[in-house]
Amino acid sequence: MTVSPTPRLALPLLESAQAQKEMYHNEALALLDIATQAAVVAAMVNVPPTAPSLGQCWIIGAAPQGAWAGQTRKLTGWTEGGWRFVSPRDGMRVWVEADQALALYSGGEWYQGRTYGRLFIEGRQVVGPRQPNVAEPTGGTTVDAEARRAISAVVQMLRQHGLIGVD
Repeated sequence: MTVSPTPRLALPLLESAQAQKEMYHNEALALLDIATQAAVVAAMVNVPPTAPSLGQCWIIGAAPQGAWAGQTRKLTGWTEGGWRFVSPRDGMRVWVEADQALALYSGGEWYQGRTYGRLFIEGRQVVGPRQPNVAEPTGGTTVDAEARRAISAVVQMLRQHGLIGVD
């Protein structure tokens, strides 16, 4: 009977009465070290560094070379046993030290500099989908009514997003 790896992170599992259990156990720990609370030196890198330090990780780019060939868009980390690779899953977020930002894996691609989700403060959603533009006042020198409508529209949007209170 062959035991398949774990379904989410593809960690190696032990078979009953398996010899060399420490090899499988250590391999699983090495992969967990890369994938759990993931942080990388840089993202979308195609050429492995010549002198990586133990524990350093990267997100591999779309055209990997050398020891990374064939490992497109995977997480990789340098271990005592050499390079280890982790296939990302949709929703995985990784801290990219070089950019001081998170990268998100979705639909087979890594995205950086984007924020997803909703922002709640004290149980109330304060940021939501972008609303239509508020028209600027136009007309002659006296635009009091138009200015009041524009200001009112801005105030309504701020209330709708929960950024200011409702009277």
